[in-house]
Amino acid sequence: MPREDEFLDDIETSEAELEAEELAEDAALELEEEADELEALRAERDDFRDKFMRALADAENSRKRADKQRREAEQYGGSKLARDMLPVYDNLQRAMDAVSDEQREAMGAMLEGLELTLRELKNTFKKHGIEVIAPEVGDKFDPNEHEAMFEAPVPGTKAGEIIQVSAVGFMLHDRLLRPAQVGVSSMAG
Repeated sequence: MPREDEFLDDIETSEAELEAEELAEDAALELEEEADELEALRAERDDFRDKFMRALADAENSRKRADKQRREAEQYGGSKLARDMLPVYDNLQRAMDAVSDEQREAMGAMLEGLELTLRELKNTFKKHGIEVIAPEVGDKFDPNEHEAMFEAPVPGTKAGEIIQVSAVGFMLHDRLLRPAQVGVSSMAG
């Protein structure tokens, strides 16, 4: 028969084992909770990192878009004024083209002033990126730069050749400000 001391020792051992098991369970539960909390913090960190990277990319895209808009405003912001100045160029050029030799001799100083004004207008256009599109008779029609005002079958020409230039066109940097107005041959073959 077991003795009472052994019995008490067994009870104390069982209580100690139970306590150790409870402590181990508590420690395991605490570790599991800490692991869950650590995982939640990692997920939150990753979410914040993702949001930060997206915000950074959005800011960079906004900066690039603003730079592009600023450059376009600098280059093309005056296109309305430029378009409004084209008839001035046309009229000065027509006036110069209409002058006869007798008129040139009689009104030399005035015509010289007109020539200087036209030259200054051309220089100002060039300074601001406006280039004249001046096709020649015989050039090939280009719908990107020319506007066909009429078609006519002209002997000795090929279809699509320019047969008459009614008005020059203009480019503002790489954009068409006004197409050159031309007549185009419709001759077959």
